[in-house]
Amino acid sequence: MKKIILIVVLGGILSIGLVANSPKESFKYQLELNYVVLSEGTKVTAQPVLTTSILENSNQKATISYKVQMDSVIHSELSGIGGAFNEMGGEAFASLSTNDQKSLVEALFSMTKGSGFSNCRTAVGSSDFGLSAYSYSQTPNDYKMKNFSVAREELTLIPFLQAAYKENPELKMFASPWSPPGWMKESGKMDGGDIMKEKNVLKSDPKIYKAYALYFAKYIKSYLEQGIPINRLIIQNETDMNPKYPGCDMQPEQMEDLISNYIIPQMKKSKLDVEIWAGSFRGKRKDAQKFMSLEGAENVQGVGLQYCPQSTMNELRTKHAGIKMMHTEGRCENGENSMKQAQNRFSEVSDWINSGTENYCYWNIILNETSTSGWGWKQNSLININRQTGNITYNPDYAPISLLSQYIRPGDQSVMVKTPENKKAIAVKNENRVVVFLENKETEVSIQSIDISGEKYTVELPAQSLCAFVFKKGK
Repeated sequence: MKKIILIVVLGGILSIGLVANSPKESFKYQLELNYVVLSEGTKVTAQPVLTTSILENSNQKATISYKVQMDSVIHSELSGIGGAFNEMGGEAFASLSTNDQKSLVEALFSMTKGSGFSNCRTAVGSSDFGLSAYSYSQTPNDYKMKNFSVAREELTLIPFLQAAYKENPELKMFASPWSPPGWMKESGKMDGGDIMKEKNVLKSDPKIYKAYALYFAKYIKSYLEQGIPINRLIIQNETDMNPKYPGCDMQPEQMEDLISNYIIPQMKKSKLDVEIWAGSFRGKRKDAQKFMSLEGAENVQGVGLQYCPQSTMNELRTKHAGIKMMHTEGRCENGENSMKQAQNRFSEVSDWINSGTENYCYWNIILNETSTSGWGWKQNSLININRQTGNITYNPDYAPISLLSQYIRPGDQSVMVKTPENKKAIAVKNENRVVVFLENKETEVSIQSIDISGEKYTVELPAQSLCAFVFKKGK
């Protein structure tokens, strides 16, 4: 059957149509390019995404070819892209003027005018980017949680979260503790696990388990009363860590007992609608695999993972059909916030999405001007706020994360992309469009080819850029 390629410019966006003899076989895409520049010296702004018309030219020879396998669905319902809230970022946010707070929140969370972050994280009590170690139960042996309080966060973290929900009411939030309250642990302390590893554990005591389950329920309820719904609870951050900051070494068997026999019954008793997820697991001790082999694994909605090799996800998907996996923390880096680090961010995201997680969660959304934790080291963040001057700096990592969030939306499906060796790509689709993410790390324009449903589209990628090619279905 004879086919004719038609190239027509419609309103500045190139429309590429394949017309066959039979109208039933015809289709049309409107194709646009959205991209961020990741070259040294590029100033990242609150709105870093650029849009241009596509100059598709089949006469040009592509140096790299990608094939989108539309029927090979990796995940049937993505939950999107986001980052983590912390007390330090909340304090920095509170230092801004009302107008600056509004502009910042719009840039991060607006689904129409900004990045549209859709699936984010917060800590239950102190993380390593709390201003110091704290829990909501500071009174020892308060088994009934009579002195439970989130008051410490009402001037910092909670207002930041409330502003985010006001901008995006559909925002989803998952939460995890870095440590139980100190009095529930053998060490008696939330932090200092590096010097008392054998005691950096939750006490193996049903009375403690019951109190900890009540602690979680009080947290969910208190936040809900503040207008902040916590959709998912992940039981312990990095189960195999004994850090000097708040942490807790929790074996899979203890987590399974805590979840099945205490947390789930307490949530039902408290009439709280929250998903319970195991994790967050790293790959070194194979805690995720061990947990999923336990009988109580059927009681959780899924597993949270961070810093795992792709082999971990592949093993979980192979052995446990239908397992739900979510990504819980992106690479922290060292506080340099360099463009070179931002250039490598897409590779990390593509590994997680293409391994079957439903999301990608960056680590710190906001840090202050020091980028330094309460325990003395620096990490990257999407944004730095100078508390003295009010200056807001959008760091290089913000550019790729903003682009990915704008074009990986809740409800999208991720599909496989056949790529040349060592090349990274992501493809997502919904009923209205297909988006293919490609990168060009070279200092010159790159000519690449995208194959969708047997049709090849030859496109130009700007130098040192991350690109989202949006194939919109025509009417």
